[in-house]
Amino acid sequence: MDISVVVPLYNEAESLPELTDWIRRVMVAHNFSYEIILVDDGSKDTSWAVILELKQQHEQISGIKFRRNYGKSAALNVGFAAAQGDVVITMDADLQDSPDEIPELYDRIMNQDADLVSGWKQKRYDPITKTIPTKLFNAVTRGMSGIHNLHDFNCGLKAYKKDVVKSIEVYGEMHRYIPVIAKWAGFSNIQEQVVQHYPRKYGTTKFGPGRFVKGFLDLLSIFFVGKFGKRPMHFFGPIGVISFLIGFFITIYLISDKLMSIANGTVYRNVTDQPLFYLSLLAIMIGTQLFLTGFIAELLSRSSSERNKYHIERVV
Repeated sequence: MDISVVVPLYNEAESLPELTDWIRRVMVAHNFSYEIILVDDGSKDTSWAVILELKQQHEQISGIKFRRNYGKSAALNVGFAAAQGDVVITMDADLQDSPDEIPELYDRIMNQDADLVSGWKQKRYDPITKTIPTKLFNAVTRGMSGIHNLHDFNCGLKAYKKDVVKSIEVYGEMHRYIPVIAKWAGFSNIQEQVVQHYPRKYGTTKFGPGRFVKGFLDLLSIFFVGKFGKRPMHFFGPIGVISFLIGFFITIYLISDKLMSIANGTVYRNVTDQPLFYLSLLAIMIGTQLFLTGFIAELLSRSSSERNKYHIERVV
């Protein structure tokens, strides 16, 4: 199979017939073998009934329905597991992404050896309350991830090699960082394609301002797990040792200062009467706790069933 199109959706009953017809026209025009996987994320409208009707009309369409709303990341993860095509295309169900972009995305994966191609909505039809936070979010993500050639990490229109979607796991709010997750999994050829963005035709947006806070926390999680997931002591250990040594040397200084004052017969303060003593005590405690945290995390990592799970590109 050439292409799997994965479409996560929530309350998009009105747009589904038009979207699937548009995808089918593009696929037939370019003679692609394909499937369309519609993942209903617990919709409250008639989306599932529409999917069942579309399934009866077209054998290339399949549907997956969640019992409740789990979020876009969960829908994508399940869709990735079901995808069979050599190239996997994701797009939103609100008709703001154009299926006409699919042939070029497919070409860049198959003929230009890209691992992932992310869309860039250079001209957006979104309110300013969404575009400005999005630009800030993308700038922070570029800086932390080192993927400097992407302008729009959260664009729903993306293309992947099959190996990519079978090698990564998407959960929480991490669909925004799939390029980052793919990079940490060893897929380095990440490209960008300018895509057409259309105004929303039906319904309203399903995402509120709280997504940016959750998204930033997920970015920190991805950065930590990707870099230190298999060696947590390398993160906690140095910080703990530095903190412990700072507290230890402050304590040595306070004790030495008191002993010298006694030897010289000068007035001195008890060590426990000085604020520095409590600062050193706090530093020693924090350092010890961080070191033990790294030690325990290392033990958990070594006992994990995935401790020796690595992504192998090929064997000859």
